[in-house]
Amino acid sequence: MLEVKKAIIPVAGLGTRFLPLSKVVPKEFWPLVDKPVIQYIIEEMQASGISEIIFIITPEKKIILNYFKKSPKIEKILKERKKEQLLEEVKKLEEISNSISFSFVFQKRPLGDGHAILQAQKIIGEEPVAVSWADDIVESKTPAILQLLKVFKTCQKPVLAPYRVPKEKLPFYGIIGAEKIANRFYKIKKIVEKPSIEEAPSDLALIGKYILTPEVFYYLKKAKPGKKGEIILGEVLDKMLKDGKIIYGYEIEGRWLECGNKLDWMKSHFYLSLKNSQYGEELKKFLKEIKY
Repeated sequence: MLEVKKAIIPVAGLGTRFLPLSKVVPKEFWPLVDKPVIQYIIEEMQASGISEIIFIITPEKKIILNYFKKSPKIEKILKERKKEQLLEEVKKLEEISNSISFSFVFQKRPLGDGHAILQAQKIIGEEPVAVSWADDIVESKTPAILQLLKVFKTCQKPVLAPYRVPKEKLPFYGIIGAEKIANRFYKIKKIVEKPSIEEAPSDLALIGKYILTPEVFYYLKKAKPGKKGEIILGEVLDKMLKDGKIIYGYEIEGRWLECGNKLDWMKSHFYLSLKNSQYGEELKKFLKEIKY
């Protein structure tokens, strides 16, 4: 029975949808309420029992590793100024660093999400691994990765995270065709990348969260770049399905909060801010007062 203790988080993307600010602030550090997007992903991994995270980065994004390092100078100043609440927030990052080991692998050129994941193969070895894109947050009682891990514990096959979306959004995602086995549980038959509404095999889009087995890496290694010169994970997984490999899907419980472009990020930021116990009520009052 294989356990999953490692996770890959690709953050080597150029962030072109977030220009010009992404020239100096990686999109993974845009805030949701009062902490960066990447922290939500790390906290999800921590709550799911992951003990080692491999970032796929570019040299410009080493800031991610610095963010989770201990900050003695800042902690000293906060203690002297008796800023207990702020000190507690800084300590939370320290707790994350103590419970998870971080490493990184460079992706020299942006050659697709599948190519990014392949860069971690040497570190992962023959183990199954969790994967999460850094711009897919799921608000849920049970962390999304943990939901997938519970399924993997039983099936020991790759597990993907489908989520129902309105039909007008189907052309923007990888959409699955699948056979329903049980409540929220599917045997995936095919994956169609960004289909037209008419060609979409279902209304189940793939959230960027996966449990992958070592076999996926063999397929990634053999994969040839597509029309855009990229190796796309969804296309590689579809090739596995065509070869008769078994891949399951678990329809994630919770709310998918996307942060892949400016508008989706704004929606997610407003949603979480208005629900926040510290700021929510004041923000709601403010929205009633202002004129649009």
